[in-house]
Amino acid sequence: MPRILAIDYGTKRVGLAVTDPLQLIANTLGTVRTHEAIAYLKTYLQKEEVVCFVVGKPLKMDGTDSQSAQYVEKFISLLAKTFPIIPIKRVDERFTSRIAQRALLEMGLKKKDRQKKENVDQVSAVLILQTYLENKF
Repeated sequence: MPRILAIDYGTKRVGLAVTDPLQLIANTLGTVRTHEAIAYLKTYLQKEEVVCFVVGKPLKMDGTDSQSAQYVEKFISLLAKTFPIIPIKRVDERFTSRIAQRALLEMGLKKKDRQKKENVDQVSAVLILQTYLENKF
């Protein structure tokens, strides 16, 4: 069964998460540099079937686009051009970084590991994917 892949886009790094084949559980996939994201996804899609991309949508507290939304939209355009058959869904990503940091703390990670942006990006991608899965039905 195909997977759903979530992307927490940043100008330096991209956090990735993916469902299990039954599309029930969100798992971390990794973190890649932003300029390597499309190449990474091409390689991943050669091994795994992905039915949908879920991309975090950066919003301000009032629901309007944040400053980083323009970069996310450019990435989404490139994603759609590179993988035209795979639909792209957007999910509000407000508070995902804060929740991810709290989750890393509760997992008992040392301060040094909690401060690694890569870990926060991966957990944020999982949260984006989990939000999508909870609201998809």
